[in-house]
Amino acid sequence: MLQRSTTWVGATAREIARAVRRGDTSATAVVADHLDSIRAYDRIVGAFREVRAAEAIAEAETVDDQPTLGNLALAGVPVAVKENVEVAGAPTWNGSTAARRPVADRDHEVVRRLRGAGAVVVGVTRMPELGIWAATDDAGGTARNPWRTDRTPGGSSGGSAAAVAAGLVPIAHGNDGLGSIRIPAACCGIVGLKPGRGAVPAGIGANDWYGLAENGILATTVADAHLGYAVLAGHTPRALTPPSRLRVAVSLRSPVAGVFPDAGARKGLSDAARLLVAHGHGAVRADPVYPPALAARVLATWFGAASLDAAGLDREALQPRTRRHVTLGEAALRRGLVREADRAAWRERCRNWFNDGGYDVLVTPALAGAPPVADRWSARSWAANMVASTRYAPYAAPWNFAGFPGLVIPVGVRDDGLPVAVQLVGQPGSELLLLALAGQLEQAAPWRRHAPGWPRMAARRR
Repeated sequence: MLQRSTTWVGATAREIARAVRRGDTSATAVVADHLDSIRAYDRIVGAFREVRAAEAIAEAETVDDQPTLGNLALAGVPVAVKENVEVAGAPTWNGSTAARRPVADRDHEVVRRLRGAGAVVVGVTRMPELGIWAATDDAGGTARNPWRTDRTPGGSSGGSAAAVAAGLVPIAHGNDGLGSIRIPAACCGIVGLKPGRGAVPAGIGANDWYGLAENGILATTVADAHLGYAVLAGHTPRALTPPSRLRVAVSLRSPVAGVFPDAGARKGLSDAARLLVAHGHGAVRADPVYPPALAARVLATWFGAASLDAAGLDREALQPRTRRHVTLGEAALRRGLVREADRAAWRERCRNWFNDGGYDVLVTPALAGAPPVADRWSARSWAANMVASTRYAPYAAPWNFAGFPGLVIPVGVRDDGLPVAVQLVGQPGSELLLLALAGQLEQAAPWRRHAPGWPRMAARRR
């Protein structure tokens, strides 16, 4: 039994849920601990758009009174929800006041599943406007990386990642259209899972970014990521089975021409490959073939998805970078550049690459370099945002275009004090395999669960 004499802040979701189910603590006490921490420290990281303090306490009391408490997988676990899915009683912000939609009268399906498992929604987390960008800020505030507050936590699930890395919540919801879970997870040194297409209900924006966008989970441990994924996918959580010998492709190659991984990213991948070999897996150097036209097709789809999400909004109220993006999307749609046939062809090409090489998993760097500064990227030009995002985060997008699952885990710390991470990719349906392999790596080389100094500050405060 886990004993917490001062605070439950910093405990894992599994620890909290087990203690609440056993009666060692109450959901109300756990949620109150986390709300105290959020009140004291979110002013530093800026993770939350809105904190639902009174509502969360009421929800926690309801959890404590449930006769089925002993069966709830996330009993009393405080969670944060990214602000672009509906939370009953709250507006759906979508990254800015200009993109804000009215107060929702019901929960999105993934929120309903979290609450149905006993989780308590303590707030909604900040994201960039319409989820387009790889840094998280707007006129209302800037989300900061708990590892170094002068750096961004990434985007678009930047607020969720910052909240988890700072210990303000043990797990958080995010979604990922071109890396928006995996990029922030890598920036903040935590675990981030983007499920494959259809594994978890989507319902994101106008059309799930043509099937590129998926709801997923951010956590500090593989076990918590697995638990959160099981709840979102509607599965009964079961123990992961460590995989026997796998054939793992290891690739440094960037999908974007002219962008290369820096020394920190290269070392992180090399360290991960050594751990794989130490566990008996076969690690071979093998690069996916990224066709020259792939980047243009991904960009056209990204632009087109943004234009659909902006329909009905006051165009002039949007940030200038977003207006440019939406205008490009309208042009892409008019010219017929957004095609399911392109996505299907790339999906088949990726499947053939895995099958022909006999690869079970592909491992790449998660990022090509360190996260950019935490700045008013929302006031910068479209070109500045595009260049910054592409230079540091080129590895995630192809796997959204294919609809394959992807998982990011930390594997060390860079010379600049920021975390370094790798991305694991598998074929459709391989989420549990990726989690099991990540669990082996975590056991072999455990990572720091929270950014240095977090959440001990909150614990001392109590």
